[in-house]
Amino acid sequence: MKKNFFSKKSLTFLESYLNNPSPTGFESEGQKLWLDYLKPYIDDYIVDTYGTVVGIVNPEAKYKVVIEAHADEISWFVHYITKDGFIYVRRNGGSDHQIAPSKRVNIHTDKGIVKAVFGWPAIHTRHGKDEKSPQMDTIFLDCGAISDKEVAEMGVHVGCVITYEDEFMTLNNRYFVGRALDNRIGGFVIAEVARLLHKNKKKLPFGLYITNSVQEEVGLHGAKMIVETIRPDVAIVTDVCHDTNTPMINKIKQGDLKCGDGPVLTYGPSVQNNLLKVIIETAEENKIPFQRQAASRATGTDTDAFAFAIGGVASALISLPLRYMHTTVESAHIDDVQHVVELIYNTLLNIKDQQDFRYLK
Repeated sequence: MKKNFFSKKSLTFLESYLNNPSPTGFESEGQKLWLDYLKPYIDDYIVDTYGTVVGIVNPEAKYKVVIEAHADEISWFVHYITKDGFIYVRRNGGSDHQIAPSKRVNIHTDKGIVKAVFGWPAIHTRHGKDEKSPQMDTIFLDCGAISDKEVAEMGVHVGCVITYEDEFMTLNNRYFVGRALDNRIGGFVIAEVARLLHKNKKKLPFGLYITNSVQEEVGLHGAKMIVETIRPDVAIVTDVCHDTNTPMINKIKQGDLKCGDGPVLTYGPSVQNNLLKVIIETAEENKIPFQRQAASRATGTDTDAFAFAIGGVASALISLPLRYMHTTVESAHIDDVQHVVELIYNTLLNIKDQQDFRYLK
């Protein structure tokens, strides 16, 4: 990482933003933090009914360019409470049941946070052919209650959302580590792009819509809603993808991508190739390293929601390689985070007002 590329204020924001719970459908507190950080660098903003937030630069411009990330993190719901006070859960997004045992969690209630743990039988009691593995019907929460009545008195009921306690850290001055880097690290990236444009007094010839969408983890819902509100001409989406160079990953199936080797650019039907060409030329021009991946059909990111909306929006995806996705120790190389910021920033400077990305004219 270049020395002082991220300001002290930026890194303080990143830590507070990642530590703040932002479960799918309950993103509002994190969105407040994000908007407060962004406000000095924008001219106006939009907040929609479900909580997607858009910071706008040059709101009067007719040509509109979106840079986008999603704000939500995977989590759990209280699903069933036994007579003895144990709590079974249901996924909110793609939560991994295998990492749950022995994790500490926060149950969010109207009375405040209730602490609990994912219990698991001791190894001494699990020998033999009847040993069970972590599955959705075997993992459970213990909040120290002795009955369902006591659980209710704590304020816990079916539908309460649950998040892990794990918080942000850096690893060997090389990795940002924590839960929900997927994809609040993207929210940080697009906010940093806005900060740098403001700091460097760059005047864009179009309207810039810095968009932090909700509910990506359950179907790209926030992006699908906000694209109708903005009706953009161009969308550059940033999300995360898999570092495939850690143990137990098959590169033949997953591709060859590595943290530290730069942003990942995706080829696929929802990626507009003329926009992708501008991004690649920008990377080469600015000596920003990048990697490539192919999407078989959809990218599985908000890129698809923008690309296939309102008659087709020229869209592209810039991904950040991530280790251990959908765990509490998601890890991103700090250099890659910087390079994603630089690539989006410089691409915006290369997009012209009213630029026509159509294949046939």
